[in-house]
Amino acid sequence: MSRGVPRIQDEPAFVVHRYDWSESSLILETFTRHFGRVALVAKGAKKPTSNFRPVLLPLQPLYVSYSGDAEIRTLKGAEWVGGHIMPTGEALLSGYYLNELLLRLLARDDPHPNLFDLYRQVVQVLASGHEGTIAPALRAFELLLLRDIGFLPELNAQTLTLSPLQPDALYVLVAEGGLRAHNAQDRTGLAGSVWLQLHESLSTDAPFTATLRLCAEMPPEQRNALLGQLRALLHYHCGVKTLRTRQMMIDLQSL
Repeated sequence: MSRGVPRIQDEPAFVVHRYDWSESSLILETFTRHFGRVALVAKGAKKPTSNFRPVLLPLQPLYVSYSGDAEIRTLKGAEWVGGHIMPTGEALLSGYYLNELLLRLLARDDPHPNLFDLYRQVVQVLASGHEGTIAPALRAFELLLLRDIGFLPELNAQTLTLSPLQPDALYVLVAEGGLRAHNAQDRTGLAGSVWLQLHESLSTDAPFTATLRLCAEMPPEQRNALLGQLRALLHYHCGVKTLRTRQMMIDLQSL
């Protein structure tokens, strides 16, 4: 390696997507703690004898080493950190959904260390195998992801007027207007008391744990209303009507 070419050693990372680059190599989209999304070429990774082959899996914590200053760097080493098994079934599809959100919403080389730590927590929840925690964990991740990238308004006041929320009144979260009062055209809404609880949980020292617990305790109608509003907001910012992983889940459920 020539002098002056940057080299990163033992960087915490996850593989969020991979695709063929040649007969023997892969391009990886990785999510790293200190550097954000980084594209890497894993030369020879598809060969049966490659040390990369059993390691470069999605939803598995890694330490990666790489070099280069081009848009796509060169992977030099990858080590599995361990700590949990690969999620399966619904949890695996949910993990792919998280990865699609990262790919669509995060720019390359834009660090999000807090979001990385959150992602690691959610993956651990998915790998635990407790089906009842999957949906609450996804809602908590969606809220914290939107907040981290600046797309979530404060949830303790109406966005445009800054008027405080009334606990018994209904409010909706919309892409172009933030949090506003519910009207006759809105299909669903959430009580001001629920938005205030979400605001409080997101403001704690352990926002993921607090928000996961709150979402898990919501009645089904509140949980569905929150799901619909977050889905519409995410689709808007992703620029799609339906995410690929969401469509995959719908297709599998229809079989």
